[in-house]
Amino acid sequence: MIHKQRMLAFVLAIVNISISWAQKEPQYTQYMYNVGSFNPAYVGSVEHLDFSLLYRAQWIEVPGAPTTGRFGVNYPFENKKMGLGFNVVNDELGPLNQTYVDIAYSYQVNLNDAARLSFGVDVGGSFLNIDYTKGNFENPADPSAVGGQFNGFYPTIGAGLFLYDEDWYVGASVPNFLTNGIYNDEIGSVVEDKIQYNLIGGYVFELSEEVLFKPALLFNYLEGAPINLNLSANFQFAELVTLGASYRIDNAMSGLAGIQISNSIFFGYSYDYNTNGFGQYNNGSHEAILKFYLGREGRDRSGSSKNKRFKGKPKQIDSPRFF
Repeated sequence: MIHKQRMLAFVLAIVNISISWAQKEPQYTQYMYNVGSFNPAYVGSVEHLDFSLLYRAQWIEVPGAPTTGRFGVNYPFENKKMGLGFNVVNDELGPLNQTYVDIAYSYQVNLNDAARLSFGVDVGGSFLNIDYTKGNFENPADPSAVGGQFNGFYPTIGAGLFLYDEDWYVGASVPNFLTNGIYNDEIGSVVEDKIQYNLIGGYVFELSEEVLFKPALLFNYLEGAPINLNLSANFQFAELVTLGASYRIDNAMSGLAGIQISNSIFFGYSYDYNTNGFGQYNNGSHEAILKFYLGREGRDRSGSSKNKRFKGKPKQIDSPRFF
């Protein structure tokens, strides 16, 4: 019985893998900390230089399940108008390994005393490797599987918009306009790239001096794949601890927690449980992120924040922040 369950889990995993791999951008539960990875317009909106390290292990105990690692940098210029970003993302999925590398540039304008609109572009590429020795294939005689390995490089060009104020934000992006980026006759049955559209938004409610409530959403659309809608709600206490939950429509429920270890270091963790039929065949998904903020001021000994928002001034959103 256990063997049959494991076999069924593996089959279901492959079905889901074929869908998620077609969805070019990796899936994040803590997307509010990773906006720069899928929207280049975000990189100049941050208050200080920051670095991010993320690791995601999906569908624990399912053979060949996806894992994702990301290193990201957001660098705002001193003129508060431009920014640079850098991303390296590695996805492993059974016999497939893909690494994305890109550089982003953003330019923002003031719409009024507080609101800003940022425009961004990114250029980079995808390094794809398929090791046919790591799997059992339906047709071992297929010419694409005989060679043992496939390697390829595919350029990417993306763009985005990011509109934000002191208490809210909304953004839209297309990670890659080159729709033939990772498709050819040899591996078309495994990977077929299409344009993906992303929409993100959120609002910060100040419930008290010490408590912030931050609902957010992330919407992904890719032709031929199920619509991906993430809804999250997080509470931040005293700029130190964050607790919340997230729901991915028809897919998963998640719990989120974070702690501001120091003025310049934040650690976040999330756990996903599948709400679809696949949930009984895996032990969920884990995701952890470590963020480093350079030049950020912290709270003073009296408990008051040195980064308070001032209405009517073009000051950017507080850190620690969800966007």
